[in-house]
Amino acid sequence: MLKEKILNSSEFRSIVRSKNFISIILTILELFIYFGFILLLAYGKDFLSQKFYGPITVGIPIGIGVIVLSWMLTGLYVTWANKNYDEKVANVREKLGGE
Repeated sequence: MLKEKILNSSEFRSIVRSKNFISIILTILELFIYFGFILLLAYGKDFLSQKFYGPITVGIPIGIGVIVLSWMLTGLYVTWANKNYDEKVANVREKLGGE
């Protein structure tokens, strides 16, 4: 069966390892950013409550930065997957007789 041939292919396994590596790195980075912000909220209230510009405190741009960085990491993964992962999986499928 084609599905089993693909799953047992050493080339496909290598592709999956690289996907897992990228996913783990980006997940660890996202958790570091998110929980770093939470810890800053818990223990750095004085810092976050300082005025940044007018009524805006330091915590607001940092919170926005956490959200923007999350979007950027997601975009980075999607771009990598579209350019590398999907293309390599399609090549393996084609090589092993798939559509």
